[in-house]
Amino acid sequence: MESIAKLITIDRSSPVPLYFQFAQQLQQLIESGVLPPGTRLSNEIALADQFGLSRPTMRQAMQHLVDKGLLARKRGVGTQVVTNRIRRHVEFSSLYEDLERDDRHPRTTVLSVATRPADAEVAAALRLDEGADVLAVERLRFADDQPIALMRNHLPAGLVAVTAEALAEGGLYQLLRGSGVDLRSARQAIGARRATAAEAKLLDETRGATLLTMTRTAYDDAGTPVEYGTHVYRASRYSFEMTVAAR
Repeated sequence: MESIAKLITIDRSSPVPLYFQFAQQLQQLIESGVLPPGTRLSNEIALADQFGLSRPTMRQAMQHLVDKGLLARKRGVGTQVVTNRIRRHVEFSSLYEDLERDDRHPRTTVLSVATRPADAEVAAALRLDEGADVLAVERLRFADDQPIALMRNHLPAGLVAVTAEALAEGGLYQLLRGSGVDLRSARQAIGARRATAAEAKLLDETRGATLLTMTRTAYDDAGTPVEYGTHVYRASRYSFEMTVAAR
């Protein structure tokens, strides 16, 4: 950490809060590549002593960068610079297809594939009667061997033949298209919430970590709903991007 000590300067006469001075300069070192992904940082107590800051001030600075997705805390490992975030354009494609296109080596663990009665939310999205049979699929998606998304999808029962083996080898949309379903449009919403204990464990995050959420209903060429998905993504490693045009 001696090199960082030479690159970060704290100006105590500045009106800029001390935590933000440190966080901003450390962010610049990360984004410029001086601190590449995977770099381990000293613990907060050592860093506070090294830069002459109070421990609460250093804790606030580090949390600021954790919240921005630049640092990650792991038990037994400490604080590390995160690997490059996956930036996904908001468009009608599957996560698997996007990761393949960006050469991020997608891999899938299929957690469950089962026929279940639709609850009110799923029934409304798929325009089915509540309690009607739907195929429920839950998968954990990896990129470069890092878990990044927990995906839950529902399809009308009997629409296509779906197996765990097929889902492990490719994306759900690829499977739908290969079965003759003509996907034409989708309606989706993006948000954020805290991870549950189970989600945090699967996604290798701390309990209560912020997750990005996306719900999507996909429609075929006749405007019939064919898939309803509710997904959560690691905010520390994943972001959505979109282009907004003036009217």
